[in-house]
Amino acid sequence: MAKRFGGRFSPQPRLDGTDPRPPARPAPGEIRHPLESRTRWVTIMATPLLISAFWQDPAGLALQLIGFGTLASGMWMTREGLQAEAAYDARRVARRPAIPRKLFGGILTGLGLAVGAYVPGAEAGAGVIGVAGAVLHWLAFGTDPMRDKGMEGVDGVQQDRAQRIVAEGEAHLKAMQDAILRTGDRRLEARVGMFAATARELFGHVEDNPDAIGALRRYLGVYLQGARDATVKFADLYAQTRDPRARQDYETLLDDLETEFAARSARLLEGGRTDLDIEISVLRDRLAREGLRPAATPDPASEPDELQRPMTMDDLLIPREADKQRR
Repeated sequence: MAKRFGGRFSPQPRLDGTDPRPPARPAPGEIRHPLESRTRWVTIMATPLLISAFWQDPAGLALQLIGFGTLASGMWMTREGLQAEAAYDARRVARRPAIPRKLFGGILTGLGLAVGAYVPGAEAGAGVIGVAGAVLHWLAFGTDPMRDKGMEGVDGVQQDRAQRIVAEGEAHLKAMQDAILRTGDRRLEARVGMFAATARELFGHVEDNPDAIGALRRYLGVYLQGARDATVKFADLYAQTRDPRARQDYETLLDDLETEFAARSARLLEGGRTDLDIEISVLRDRLAREGLRPAATPDPASEPDELQRPMTMDDLLIPREADKQRR
């Protein structure tokens, strides 16, 4: 019977089905669109154009091959557009794709169907088939994202710079995970995977707050590159010697790096919360000055009660009636 893996680094979810941890940022290769498989099936359904081409005259052969190639190219372009859309949906702050791949994929699909269905004297029918194919492509796959998401108040230059640095960091993590495979140790592979998840959490914070890239460039560049080089050397050594001391030193290095990356992520969150508190306080004060919000009144419970304050010599010398009038 299959069992759920659990341990020190795998906290169990709550009984109500909620997970106290935030969802991990997926690796670039792990992002998949649920409609990607449709492109493969459409390409397979177009194979009759390729097969029947060899029973045609030279002109028909060329048209059938061009039609199949154009349709297959349209499906490839559509699949690229779906992957770009999945990456766009997975991020909280993202630019729209620079090239509308699904739009071009739909045009190529309709053009491929029109060319494949063309026969002399039936140009109108081939055009109708092409337009119908393009419309069906739009209904099946939708449109490309046409606007930026979460970019309000974000410097576009800093955002592009952050994406380039994050891409370099992802390349370092991929090299680490590829190198550790040479050891053949599943526990080490899982340990590197956990460190990669922690680093990708910091990547997500950098993408959401690209202004912090200056303070974190050393972590996303120098430290990750050093971790990559250390992983490559450790994998070569451990695959040959199985030295337990080298393994312990390497795991200690990963622990130190993971702790530092997690601390940086926490500092970014704390800094953002402090900035939010300051903005809220300034806005409340401005509303109070303009009369749109009542000014904050002091809490009576926080003021000292005169009946409970300690008695002084003046209280003993002042008559009780005068004391009542004073009150």
